[in-house]
Amino acid sequence: MITPLRFVCHTIEDYAIQVTYDPKEGTGSVVYNLSLIKKEDLEYAISVIKDAYKTGICVSGLIRIFQEKEVIDDFRIPDGVIGICTMCSLTFDGILIRRGIPTNPIGGGVVEVEMRAPRRFTHMIRYEYTTIDPLQVLIAQDITSITKVMRNGSGTILANLRECHREAESAIGDILDELADSSFSGILDVGLPNSPLLDVSVSPEYFGIAAIGGTNPMAAIKEGGKWVQTRAIKGLMDVGKMTEIREI
Repeated sequence: MITPLRFVCHTIEDYAIQVTYDPKEGTGSVVYNLSLIKKEDLEYAISVIKDAYKTGICVSGLIRIFQEKEVIDDFRIPDGVIGICTMCSLTFDGILIRRGIPTNPIGGGVVEVEMRAPRRFTHMIRYEYTTIDPLQVLIAQDITSITKVMRNGSGTILANLRECHREAESAIGDILDELADSSFSGILDVGLPNSPLLDVSVSPEYFGIAAIGGTNPMAAIKEGGKWVQTRAIKGLMDVGKMTEIREI
């Protein structure tokens, strides 16, 4: 029997409805990305993640490290390799769904940043047209300059976009206030109803919300010439099993 293709929009929906993360309590499950690095690059990787978190281009400072040969879900970390789990920004879509707010994920892309302010999407891959996570594809294209953003505030980073109906604007505002005091810090920009966000159009009566890509730190590590392999939207993880990067 041939298995039908599953586009990323369906994968996002499957995981988002399982998210139980409560930003106020700091408990529950989140969507995570799994990235693999060489064992000898761990110290360098941690330093990059710390810098990325300090400069605000991380979804969260929470990570979890798996040593070689350890198993996470159905995946065994290969010999000579370290696994690093980071929070995926699609956790935000799960938070909205738990509050009864429908969300329509649009796509992932590359955002131009100037003086630490997002300007526009320069590349975009829509979730409904791909079976591979857009940010995973874009990392492989070597078109980001995340390290430059970390150093001088200008360059390009990974981000994604979703839209919500204008009637949910007030409720989402309350959620964003809650997230400001939580371990989730991945909101990049919020648009106005019926207006494009970062040069990407939204549906009539909707407004856009752009979130920082959870794989930005890994893309920055790759920019440093290190080997990195990323598996975006890998699964769900209890935040209680993750550690703040500043404590490592």
